[in-house]
Amino acid sequence: MAQLNITLNQDEILQLLSNNHDEAFRKLLQESLNSILKAESADQLKAEPYERSAERTDSRNGTRERNLTTRIGKITLEVPRHRNQPFKTMIFENYTRSEAALIASMTEMVINGVSTRKVAKVVETLCGDTISKSAVSDLCKDLDEKVNAFRNRPLERKYPFLEVDATYFKVRENHRIISNAFMIAYGVNEQGMREIVGFNVYPAETKETWYDFLSGLKARGLDGILMITSDAHEGIRNAVSRIYPDVPWQRCQFHFSRNIADKAPKKYQAGLRSELTEMFNCQSIQEARAKRDAILKDYQDVAEAAMSCLDEGFEDSMTVMVLPKHLRPFFRTSNHIERLNRELKRRSKVIGIFPNGASLLRLMGSVLIERHEAIQLQRAIFGPVIYAALVKPELRDRLISIAKQQLLQVA
Repeated sequence: MAQLNITLNQDEILQLLSNNHDEAFRKLLQESLNSILKAESADQLKAEPYERSAERTDSRNGTRERNLTTRIGKITLEVPRHRNQPFKTMIFENYTRSEAALIASMTEMVINGVSTRKVAKVVETLCGDTISKSAVSDLCKDLDEKVNAFRNRPLERKYPFLEVDATYFKVRENHRIISNAFMIAYGVNEQGMREIVGFNVYPAETKETWYDFLSGLKARGLDGILMITSDAHEGIRNAVSRIYPDVPWQRCQFHFSRNIADKAPKKYQAGLRSELTEMFNCQSIQEARAKRDAILKDYQDVAEAAMSCLDEGFEDSMTVMVLPKHLRPFFRTSNHIERLNRELKRRSKVIGIFPNGASLLRLMGSVLIERHEAIQLQRAIFGPVIYAALVKPELRDRLISIAKQQLLQVA
């Protein structure tokens, strides 16, 4: 082991200690680490500088400067260079681990909704060095590989239930601020566990973009679907009818109720919502139809547009009645995605405007990975016995019959 000699200028250090403690300790650390580097070099070469030795393994080839950011500021190290074999040091191995931890922490801060400007300020406080907004954003690009692997993973299980929806985020594009649609697919697999099965960014919600999104899910193996739940967006209905023509569509009862109430005069809205809730909670489709007819009769004269909306969308909102009673509450709305959308909005609030679509996909995709991992710890909605009952030919035939009727409406 080479001898470690640390040479310090006593007057300079004393002067620094009397004026600037941080600078004094920075100087001490810099000189100490440079001495360690020289000692490590001598140990690897088996010879001190200018020493003639039969055990010498290589020769020195000058030094190179390398900056090291520490909690007491940035220091400059003189890293030895060897002519034939690379110089190795534990200092930078430890530094690499610390640097990786710092990058991971910064990435986590951004994912959790801390603005890049605030992240840079935190790093400056901890490390005594500044990091620009663009540097922090560049660090987050390391998430791309993880996000893309998750987003494009093969879907090898059966997913009897699927919810789809989109929410909007502001993105800067060609010096303009536009809204991009962030589409999400939330599935329940044959084991009764919820999964985030897909997401992507598009300029808007159209027939073409929804077709592309659902086509991508099918190409990845999304199969075994018994029911798809969503709001009544025309693009979703069109895409479902083209890609999964044998799968019936369940119109989200929450959105449907809101659509109906919004078309009624304000003074009738609260009472109408209460009546609609009773209708959705009926035990059979016959009972629900009777309740619908009663609502139509009571409100036809005072809320004609609302009653027209109810009459036209009723059957699509009641597809879920085919399922066993205890499963209906889980699949009659797309509220699970709505809650997920609110979480995404909360995380993105301090970011405000995303610099581009790739940044939106990267950061919101990371949040969805986090949420996916969390929901894997939740209880299953159903087990193997219930799933076996769901895929019996009788129920499947009823669902296909409903899907065919809906196809005629879309066409």
